[in-house]
Amino acid sequence: MAGWFELNKSSDGQFRFVLKAENAETLLTSELYHAKSSAENGIASVQSNCALDERYERKSASNGKPYFNLKAANHQVIGTSQMYGDEAARDAGIASVKANGVSTTVKDNT
Repeated sequence: MAGWFELNKSSDGQFRFVLKAENAETLLTSELYHAKSSAENGIASVQSNCALDERYERKSASNGKPYFNLKAANHQVIGTSQMYGDEAARDAGIASVKANGVSTTVKDNT
């Protein structure tokens, strides 16, 4: 089984998606969207951009923990990873997004 997307509605009525690995670990979390269709477009953007290494922005948080953003061609952030313990773990997370981000399975929890 491959990974999947989960589409959720927050308590204030906004929408967010997460990309999950086959072991149910969260790989990528989107921003909040006002419209469900915008979140669905975000999922499509992950699917079309996740294979391209140049779309990954490798960063470090103020506490030194590495993480990454997946960006679209227009340089807007599509999703953000969790914080990782080291750069090798972050790079493994990127590889997992590349492998799972092409999934067409969307669990709509809205």
